[in-house]
Amino acid sequence: MSASAELTPRAFPSHVYSVGREKIREYARAVGETDPLYFDVAAARAAGHADLVAPPMFAVVYAATAFEAAMCDPGLAIDLAMLLHTGQEFDWGALVIAGDEITTDIALAQDGTRIGMRFVVFHSSSRNQRGEDVCAGIWTVAVRERT
Repeated sequence: MSASAELTPRAFPSHVYSVGREKIREYARAVGETDPLYFDVAAARAAGHADLVAPPMFAVVYAATAFEAAMCDPGLAIDLAMLLHTGQEFDWGALVIAGDEITTDIALAQDGTRIGMRFVVFHSSSRNQRGEDVCAGIWTVAVRERT
């Protein structure tokens, strides 16, 4: 990937997400999860957790605001109408539990062109109110040229 001449390494503002029980349940139902840890507080507590546990891919919920704000930053001039979400990778750390406050930071990692499209890569890191890393992510989008 060739680097864009105007690429300046940059970070975007942090975003905080309050994890609620109902959001965990809604997400788990929407993606077809069945584990009682995602629905039943008593089951989660019996398993040693303080409250409901969020499924791992709930990361897309608590990190989404940071990702969206970065993509919509006017300085990046991403044409959202021509955007393709091409990749997402996550490394998980501590479990996310209902009641957690998750802070996500996101930074521009790459911005370049190949095969006639612009590829933009963001790196995110999310941690809970105890300072524990809960998720690191790589978010890749391709932006097609208008024809």
